[in-house]
Amino acid sequence: MSMPQRIEVSEVGPRDGLQIEAGFIPTEQKLRLIDALSATGLPRIEVTAFVHPKVVPQMADAEAVLAAIGRRPGVRYGAFVPNAKGAERAIAAGVDDLKAGMAASDSFNELNTKMTTEQGMRAIAEIGQAVRGSGRQLVGVVATAFGCPYEGPVALDRVLALFGQLVELEAPLIYLADTTGMADPIGIQTLVSQLQARWPAQRIGLHLHNTRGLGLANALAGLQVGVADFESSVGGLGGCPFAPRAVGNICSEDFVHMLHAMGLATGIDLDALIGAARLAQEVVGRTLPGMVMKAGKASELHPKGVKAIKLD
Repeated sequence: MSMPQRIEVSEVGPRDGLQIEAGFIPTEQKLRLIDALSATGLPRIEVTAFVHPKVVPQMADAEAVLAAIGRRPGVRYGAFVPNAKGAERAIAAGVDDLKAGMAASDSFNELNTKMTTEQGMRAIAEIGQAVRGSGRQLVGVVATAFGCPYEGPVALDRVLALFGQLVELEAPLIYLADTTGMADPIGIQTLVSQLQARWPAQRIGLHLHNTRGLGLANALAGLQVGVADFESSVGGLGGCPFAPRAVGNICSEDFVHMLHAMGLATGIDLDALIGAARLAQEVVGRTLPGMVMKAGKASELHPKGVKAIKLD
């Protein structure tokens, strides 16, 4: 195996994680979580989304969040934008990375953005125009790249078309998203390898969900074919409001723990990240699925006779 020796982990919990919470998370609580994440050494944090508040009420305070976060040198602060209007708002608010993309499935797009894939591709082009010359960066995403819960397997040409458009828009980083947790390790390696063969210079990332318990296995599969960019969510927050029974993203601290155990560098303070995960539990008011914050790091030793740890 030839794996990259340094991995860039992008944290999406404040956006992808909090967007499905039923009760509105106060702006001050979001800021506490974002500022704690900023102190961990994470290079990228997706902090909000510039979407219509009627569609995603949790993100109604996007401008307020961007105005008040404690920015750390070396950290890029991102936001999801669905269209040119959202891009203009994000640029005005001082976002570093504008996340834009579309699902390779018409059914999913119609639920998620009220657009077909073709319409969505036109919207992405408009976002690209808005970003060009702004000093900001476009980060691309191809959602449902490994399958759609409404249509099943996604045609490769759909994924190639979306990915190719994002390459043409000069997105330096493009994520393949297993939006609803339908991927498996072989499927991850097959699709990534096909894209690498066609666009060898393009930086490819993975956005993985743990819906069927394969999140870290899929991440390992990506590492084995050279992927060095991953998105994850603190505590395992999140899910997808447009996918039946979807659960959260791969858990940031569990993933970083795995990477460090494998001798791969991240530049992240794992103890600080575990602390942020515990804060995330406090913010949402419930136990989150992350395991390392409950069980502790594998390197931690315990005296004999200690009772078994209850993880729930």
